[in-house]
Amino acid sequence: MLPPDDLPTPASATVAITRAVAVACVLGLIVLGLAWELWLAPVRSGGSWLALKVLPLCFPLAGLLRNRMYTYRWVSLLVWLYFTEGVVRATSDRGLGRWLAGIEILLCLLLFAACALHVRTRLKKATP
Repeated sequence: MLPPDDLPTPASATVAITRAVAVACVLGLIVLGLAWELWLAPVRSGGSWLALKVLPLCFPLAGLLRNRMYTYRWVSLLVWLYFTEGVVRATSDRGLGRWLAGIEILLCLLLFAACALHVRTRLKKATP
């Protein structure tokens, strides 16, 4: 059993959970974007260059894994570009593309919520 001083606080548990959710959502968006544009429902048959849209999502992974507050802040803004794409394609695509857009929307909302809660919790924890 851990001594009372070493018990995880609710704030540190929230930080760990939101970090895991944020990383999982970014990885999910990368995998979804690649699979969508290369195999599942590409704009052109045989895949499209639109798969390159996932490149900006690769940059924040290191910062999220290192728990850098600045990264969580700007990812919470970047995610709205992918959310917008998901909404547009959910209303314009048919069949599988519409379902993939719905998954993209869900991942974006989860990512935003995780980043916002992460930043809020860490700022609360930092102030005395």
